[in-house]
Amino acid sequence: MVSSDKAASDDVPVKEQQVSPTYDDGHEPVGEIKEENTYAYTDDRKLGITGAVFLILNKMIGTGIFSTPSSIFAATGSVGISLILWVIGGILTFAGLSVWLEYGLAIPRSGGEKNYLEHVYRHPKYLATCVLASQMILLGFSSGNSLAFGRFILYAAGNELKDTYKGRAIGVACATFAVTLHAVAPKWGIRLFNVLGVFKVIVLLFIVCSGFAALAGHRNVPDPENFKNAFSIEKGEGYGGGGAYEYSNALLNIVYSYKGWENANYVLGEIRDPRRTLTIAAPLAVGGVTILYVLANVAYFAAIPKSELATSDAIVAGVFFKNVFGDSAGVRVLPVFVALSNLGNVLAVSFAHARLNQELGKEGLLPLSRLWGSNKPFNSPAAALFLHWIVTVIVLLAPPPGPAYNFIVNLYTYPGAWINSFVAAGLIWLHYRKSENWTSGWHTYLPITLLFLACNVFLVIVPFIPPSGDWNADGYPYYVFPVVGVAVLLIGVVYWTLWTKFWPAVRGHKIVSERVVDDDGVEVIRYRKVKTKAA
Repeated sequence: MVSSDKAASDDVPVKEQQVSPTYDDGHEPVGEIKEENTYAYTDDRKLGITGAVFLILNKMIGTGIFSTPSSIFAATGSVGISLILWVIGGILTFAGLSVWLEYGLAIPRSGGEKNYLEHVYRHPKYLATCVLASQMILLGFSSGNSLAFGRFILYAAGNELKDTYKGRAIGVACATFAVTLHAVAPKWGIRLFNVLGVFKVIVLLFIVCSGFAALAGHRNVPDPENFKNAFSIEKGEGYGGGGAYEYSNALLNIVYSYKGWENANYVLGEIRDPRRTLTIAAPLAVGGVTILYVLANVAYFAAIPKSELATSDAIVAGVFFKNVFGDSAGVRVLPVFVALSNLGNVLAVSFAHARLNQELGKEGLLPLSRLWGSNKPFNSPAAALFLHWIVTVIVLLAPPPGPAYNFIVNLYTYPGAWINSFVAAGLIWLHYRKSENWTSGWHTYLPITLLFLACNVFLVIVPFIPPSGDWNADGYPYYVFPVVGVAVLLIGVVYWTLWTKFWPAVRGHKIVSERVVDDDGVEVIRYRKVKTKAA
């Protein structure tokens, strides 16, 4: 298969076949249409099963499991319910994975849900594309993991747990290192996140084993007795009393922790034998992560008292190490290991999202498309990586010091629930609309799709319901992140109006999609401006 992404210096150029678009008015494209080139990765550059597993693992295992258990317990006030929510998160992840596998094997192109929404929602033309582009570019950041990286580094150095601009500055350095490495030495970027993928699994396994030791009494704090009456719902300092709003936030945080299961679909053109690779690598990665997540939460509850857990914010793993190992040198070293896990996630996210940004640039969808779609000057998507870096740094530095981590997590996750809802509904449509002639190498049964759809509709609606307690408990009004999330999606609608309606009417052209088919028969979409009247 030929990737639509341009690769590094050992890639082989493959000439594409131009397939003329059907223009209703018979006019010619604006300016000269130059012959496009795509680049095929040699087999040694494509990701096999191991590479795909680590690509998924690196995005899934990032900040979430080392940080979000605090907010999950704070919302529920129950040890048992918190653990059940983590299991539910794994089930929902498998449901979403099944939906994405079916789409990915039917439409084997890089870009993920962009391709799926375009296939289903063809009218109004290009609207789904613009909305998704807005969400992916403006909210496809690495800010949460970069922030956690900075805070864990400071915690290892003996600083307080508070969110400060010093930690954020370290986070900026983390994001800068990741995008620079991918831009200047892309092979080494892949190698490093593969190594860190192994490393972060080892860190999680270490936490799980330490948790069993804590259950056996090997800890430096009294027994927190969290598993007595585990399913009782309690109120205490910083936890309990949550209603529908708090539970939806908890589930959003869990979805964030599991996020990354779709990572391979974004770079499907760079995966060797997608049908075999995805159907083995994706379930293996998701199943392993689900088991580790549940056991890691058991470990946290075995060593951290409830009030301390609920108020530990993004440093749950650091508090766990302190309570198990005491104030030793190891307590300062182990948070560094967690920080390196965060770095691996930043590397994986920037790798995938930059290539999605590049695809949008190659297609001619964005302003300055040639810039964002370019592989200059290092034969890597340097400009697209820089775009990802800009958004990451803005979101990292903009919120005032305080509970910024939870806000960033919710802002990152919430609009995705809208996208997931439309993708799931689209698959139901494809199954029952016989004229679509839908076929794929994977089949998702209706109850699984409905479960995934229902969960995401819940996550879309409930954040607008006022919480039972203080409306500003997190330092900002409860409705801020859903409003901002919807606003980002609406920016896509505004851009669609300008791009396909306003400017064409003013400048005398229209937007058409042109199919370009490479030698392997893979269809690539290009958006062109076509004259409709004399300039």
